[in-house]
Amino acid sequence: MAMAQVVRSEWTKIRSVASTVWTLSLAVVVTIALGMLISALSKSEYDNMSAQDRLSFDPTFTSFAGTSLGQLAMIVFGVLVVANEYSTGMIRTSLAAVPQRGAFLFGKIAVATLLALVVGMATSFAAFFLGQAMLGDLKASLGDPGVLRAVFGGGLYMTLIAMFSMGVAAMLRSPMLSLGILMPFFFLISSILGAVDATQKVGRFLPDQAGSKIMQVVPPVGDDTPYGPWGGLGIMVLWVVAALIGGYVVLKRRDA
Repeated sequence: MAMAQVVRSEWTKIRSVASTVWTLSLAVVVTIALGMLISALSKSEYDNMSAQDRLSFDPTFTSFAGTSLGQLAMIVFGVLVVANEYSTGMIRTSLAAVPQRGAFLFGKIAVATLLALVVGMATSFAAFFLGQAMLGDLKASLGDPGVLRAVFGGGLYMTLIAMFSMGVAAMLRSPMLSLGILMPFFFLISSILGAVDATQKVGRFLPDQAGSKIMQVVPPVGDDTPYGPWGGLGIMVLWVVAALIGGYVVLKRRDA
């Protein structure tokens, strides 16, 4: 089966499943709405901030506050794109139609990644401009140093989260198991590891913590992270590559 046909087939699968459309829509709404809310609250509380907090205030990163919840919807999207076929048994039909398992997985991930990238970029730019509108005279401009990089980085971050979830789902082959691991990992475990002094140095190398550096323009006072924005994104890319390779190996070696 030609690669173009595989891609068309995967595109048809994704757009015909309501749950994937809804999860992407939820990612957009949550990211933008929460970012606007946090930006408005930050504007109202700015005068009460300490001098140190004002030095660390990052208007760009503030507008991306909703990403912490929006990424959960991107995780669900990534998991459903890959693992839904296992739960319904359609994976056997898909692999019968596309016996080249590498081509099958590549086509699925390529289509879903492109869709996640388009949605992620649109969400990132919308979150930035609407968040800055809420900040009023505290706002940053797209032309300020580091801001355009951060906004593009926001879209890349959302895309990489979805890709990482696809790789994990391909390894675990179950939507419930994949979500049962990924949701607590990103929403609880990563945050706890990053907040506890004894584990901070480990937590900063987790995919979400490392990748989110790309969205920062003003580093926190006293930040001793041993990598910059692009270095953090590079660490996240390594996690994604490892997950996708793991997913390919499992798909190649195990029966459907």
